[in-house]
Amino acid sequence: MAGYISTRAQIRGSVMENAIILGESVIGEETLIDSWAYVGYPTRRKLKRIPKKIEELDSISDGAKIGRSCLIRSFTIIYEGAELGDRVETGHGVLIRERSRIGSNSRIGSFSQLDGEVHVGENVNIQSMVYLPHLTWIDDNVFIGPNVIVTNDRYPVSRRLRGVRIGRGAVIGAGAVLIAGIEVGENSVIAAGSIVTKDVPANSMVMGAPARVRLSRMEYEERKKLYEARGDDVPG
Repeated sequence: MAGYISTRAQIRGSVMENAIILGESVIGEETLIDSWAYVGYPTRRKLKRIPKKIEELDSISDGAKIGRSCLIRSFTIIYEGAELGDRVETGHGVLIRERSRIGSNSRIGSFSQLDGEVHVGENVNIQSMVYLPHLTWIDDNVFIGPNVIVTNDRYPVSRRLRGVRIGRGAVIGAGAVLIAGIEVGENSVIAAGSIVTKDVPANSMVMGAPARVRLSRMEYEERKKLYEARGDDVPG
């Protein structure tokens, strides 16, 4: 399909060919929408009407809002009702569902999914292939490693969804799994591959399956400094 830009959209940045911008979407100054990106995709409820033309999709979309100086790479899909702050960057193939909010200066890595209403704070770094379901809340200055999975249903398939909250300054290692309803405290660290089944205390480091407290954040930082000082396994 060739690109399409709605006549209702407010385009202040740049849109590459083959991108699709629907509804009353707003694209901020100095923002780049790459080829094959899709902004303002209609919700499932609206798509049940089975539109037959791109103009019909456009007519039912409320659009999305993207701030200044953002970079939206190819094959990113941003649903209507989503809002991105300034200087937000997505990798390739990112999915951002309706009513999600992403704060300024945050990055969403390639093939990651915000699969529902997800809050991402400012200065958040989400690596590739991360899954964040409906009701996930991430505070500012959080790092989430690749292949992290957050869940929102302790007894699937139930009718009680419970979001995970990740506190300011937390670090989540690659491949960790966070079980529905837990809270990750501020400045805490979750080791790679851990399965977190209960709340993580602030300023602690947890590890294992199930994850348990092993260090304080201060002890973790001291070990990290020693590791960095050795220079082992550090790419040139």
